[in-house]
Amino acid sequence: AMMAEPKQADILINTTMDREHMALSVSAMRAGYHMLLEKPMATSLDECIKIDQVREVTDRIVCVCHSLRYHAVYEEVGRIVRAGTIGQIVSVDQLEAVEIVHQSHSFVRGNWGNERRSTFMLLSKSCHDLDILVSLIDRDCLRVSSYGSLSYFNSQNRPEGAPERCIEGCPHEPKCPYSALKIYQSENGWSGHAGFSGLRSDEARARLASSPYGRCVFASDNDVVDHQVVAMEFEGGVTATFTMTAFTPWGGRYLRVHGTKGYIEAKTDQRTIDLYEFWEGNKHSHIVLPEVEGGHGGADSGVIRSLIEAVSLGTPGKVRTTTSESLRSHAVVFAAERSRRERRQ
Repeated sequence: AMMAEPKQADILINTTMDREHMALSVSAMRAGYHMLLEKPMATSLDECIKIDQVREVTDRIVCVCHSLRYHAVYEEVGRIVRAGTIGQIVSVDQLEAVEIVHQSHSFVRGNWGNERRSTFMLLSKSCHDLDILVSLIDRDCLRVSSYGSLSYFNSQNRPEGAPERCIEGCPHEPKCPYSALKIYQSENGWSGHAGFSGLRSDEARARLASSPYGRCVFASDNDVVDHQVVAMEFEGGVTATFTMTAFTPWGGRYLRVHGTKGYIEAKTDQRTIDLYEFWEGNKHSHIVLPEVEGGHGGADSGVIRSLIEAVSLGTPGKVRTTTSESLRSHAVVFAAERSRRERRQ
């Protein structure tokens, strides 16, 4: 309905659910809007291609919200690599530690737990990570293989006597880390995400009786994987691996870059980088980056800033994650998921 009205602003922020991205993005660009498009671009490769084609025809500035590209740790790692400090990249490894409660909240009970409502896990959660690997290596990806499954958050692992909902007197609730009573009746961040923040105890319990967030994590309608690995080969023999797992006590990303002349180990949440230079006697530099306010370690502000500058100054190059850049890494994501499903390379 909004697209049928006169243009109301320079920039439109598209944070609709994943399956709605393509149609709304295309109509917004045709209506004259520049755009911040939440990742993933869309839920099929054809739809991603369509968005990129319309962006080119309409000459809009579109930033796909791959916020990791604007994170200080990844910015510094990229600078070190481009400076040639570690020589040529030979291999790269990245781990995304989702964290057990985050998995249960977002990818079991929540909006992204079921593919029919959203999309597959590697696209909805981890297209960030493959975007980082593809951009850091900056070569064509030639081959990809992937493995993963929903191994734990399913009915086969439902504890004996566990009811459909946590409020129904589950005998395992006192020890269960996924207890909805613990997660959504306390001010821990997740309660706010689910709309429980500020509710009285009786109000919260009433909502847990009907909300998806009150379901037992072993009796939900989730079907996305809870762990997955991806192996990639790039032009020139460069290899990369990516691991996504729910089963960590903390969240965050961990990167290792193996070069011919050096090695980098980076921890995004700790904002640290360890650099070893082989030809300097294994010289070790421990880099600690300053804390920055804002979501995703301050990276969200970088995303917004780059788009506003690109539009206001008429300099599209300010945006690092254009639709064409995102399409390059999304293509790897779709290929990896096809490999996982079809058990092929």
